[in-house]
Amino acid sequence: MYGLLVSIEMASLLILALLGWMAGNLAYKLAHAPSGDRLRRQGRRLIVWTVATTLAAAAATGSVVAMAVAFDRLFWLGRVLLQAPLAAVPLLFVWLVSVPKLRRMLRDPGLQDAAAPIAPAFRRAAAEPGLATAYRASALGALTAFYYVLNAPVPFDLAEATIPLLVYAAAMAAIWFGHYLRGERAGRAAHAPGAFPRPPLWKRGLRGLAIAAAVVAAAAVPLTIGASTSPLPDRIDMTAGPMDDGKGNVAAAHDHGSGHAAHLAATADAAPAPVSVADLTGPDSEPDRRFTLTAQKKTVRLASGQTIEAWTYDGQIPGPELRVKEGEVVEVTLVNKDIDAGSTIHWHGLDVPNAEDGVAGVTQNAVMPGERHTYRFKAEQVGTFWYHTHQDSLEGVSKGLFGSLVVEPAHPDPDRAREKDITVMTHLWDDAGIAIGASDGVDRVRIAPGTPVRLRLINTDNWIRQTYRLVGSDFQVAAIDGTDLNEPGDLAGGTKLVLTTGGRYDVTFVMPDRPVFLGIGFAAGSRLGILMSPDGSGDIPDAPSGGSEFDPLHYGKPAKTPFGPDSAFDREFTMVLDNKLGFYDGKFEMLYTLNGEVFPNTPAFMVREGDLVKTTIVNRGMVDHPMHLHGHHVLVLSRNGEPADGSPWWSDTLDVLPGDTYEIAFRADNPGVWMDHCHNLTHAVVGMTMHLMYEGVTTPYEAGRSTGNHPE
Repeated sequence: MYGLLVSIEMASLLILALLGWMAGNLAYKLAHAPSGDRLRRQGRRLIVWTVATTLAAAAATGSVVAMAVAFDRLFWLGRVLLQAPLAAVPLLFVWLVSVPKLRRMLRDPGLQDAAAPIAPAFRRAAAEPGLATAYRASALGALTAFYYVLNAPVPFDLAEATIPLLVYAAAMAAIWFGHYLRGERAGRAAHAPGAFPRPPLWKRGLRGLAIAAAVVAAAAVPLTIGASTSPLPDRIDMTAGPMDDGKGNVAAAHDHGSGHAAHLAATADAAPAPVSVADLTGPDSEPDRRFTLTAQKKTVRLASGQTIEAWTYDGQIPGPELRVKEGEVVEVTLVNKDIDAGSTIHWHGLDVPNAEDGVAGVTQNAVMPGERHTYRFKAEQVGTFWYHTHQDSLEGVSKGLFGSLVVEPAHPDPDRAREKDITVMTHLWDDAGIAIGASDGVDRVRIAPGTPVRLRLINTDNWIRQTYRLVGSDFQVAAIDGTDLNEPGDLAGGTKLVLTTGGRYDVTFVMPDRPVFLGIGFAAGSRLGILMSPDGSGDIPDAPSGGSEFDPLHYGKPAKTPFGPDSAFDREFTMVLDNKLGFYDGKFEMLYTLNGEVFPNTPAFMVREGDLVKTTIVNRGMVDHPMHLHGHHVLVLSRNGEPADGSPWWSDTLDVLPGDTYEIAFRADNPGVWMDHCHNLTHAVVGMTMHLMYEGVTTPYEAGRSTGNHPE
């Protein structure tokens, strides 16, 4: 609903700007009418245009009213204070001042003689500044309101919001003054009793060019400043930006020497001892499992025969699946053969020690060609995870630097031990389309009836909410983001599973004596998926028309959790997701913001080890954002004010749609400097990144051009 209301608001404002300007042009021409009859006809047309303009203003204002009724004030406060008045007030002036003047003029007996010349008094009345200026005010007010839609001051700040209003006021003052001078000319006796001619075309053209040049010159000032001040520093210390302590205090950016912890020292009863990220390592005991992954360029072939110039781990797509047992100490050595941009390995969803997190410029330096880096951690969570590079991650993940990571139970129950376990990693390859691993068609798998089946769905795409549909059998969603659900219920075959970027679902069912098909992007005639059948053959079952969409909020049965919505929280944060136009690193972009800022100006959330933390995430933008907090799993408390009352829903990659408000909570039990970013990597690369920071934790690593570290 929110997306619809924003679309109505934006469309209405653009229509209002167009109609208001056209109505203003018609009002402008009234004084130049060659006869009383023509003036009356133009005046009646102007009233019709006024009605149309009013309808557009009503639609824009009505969308704001609807938001105020249905959504939290973060969604509509700026709109009520800025956009709605800019759309409505000029039209009120039109109806209360301009239209009555126009009607009185049209009814005046002196204007009824069509053959008589128009008296100077009528021309002056038609050229009165208040008549045409009010329509211009409506058009420019709509454009200013549209600017606020694209560049909302978030959090709302009246000082920041005032600048566009001052520009609007200055423009209207200039327009009013121009109409005033014109009205004086129209009323002079020198023009009586003949017509009041418009200036010649060449003069109007020159005037238009002068106005356009003035507008361009005025716009060039902020654009030049924005372009020149937006390049990122050559070196960025991740601990030196602004900070929010979750207790109502926000500190500005500061030097690395003071550190975030210093800002909290005044309020902390006993500041923790300083520790470096580099010291927050995994166990130093002998590993139970050792792997070596080589990052290298490779031409790979999909099942259809299409070839891809990929960046790979070990020359394959996806990279090798790493399967380990719960409790095992795992050692993975990354060797970079020839990835010039560098590489790392981030363990997406696995809560490893901070030094093992694999983020260039935060927890390590990028591994450049000819170099190697060793990760070591204990696999303490059972579930479905994945790994990928976090150096130039938008390009690296897109080109293939990813693979699956599965942690199996140390002591599985008998049914789990019998499972047919299938990993389903979907990815969109440039110029080759979507594939499951290296398969871009239908894979056929033989599974005996009665066999428990587990499908591990992993969406590695960038900015694609991938849809999966299992047809031919009822099924359960057994786990989300690597965490089992409590008593998951049966879902009807054909139920849509929409999985956000970076997210994972474990889907389970018992194989029937007929074919079962997992379709990707499932639609009529879909030819991408996995066909499971007792003999490995058979036809793809028909998908039911329509079909509901899986919603975790009420799915499964409640179970005890270590904290909940009624807990006493040590820190409470608000994270507002939005978008705006602006410069980032010297380029004009559509920016995606966190609390009104983009990296490195996004405020870090500061916590202390042991804190119970609550975060309210509000998406007042126009697109979805899969928010991924490294090193922690969060418990979803509510969505849009509706409590999560099914199975406890733990997530590490939360799909926040436009208009959504999530309340989540987590225990700060993994010290470090942790990225918290949108996993639509297209958004992260233009600054939709912030950090969760623990008091006392520092990092020796830096990002930026001169460091070679580029985490996004």
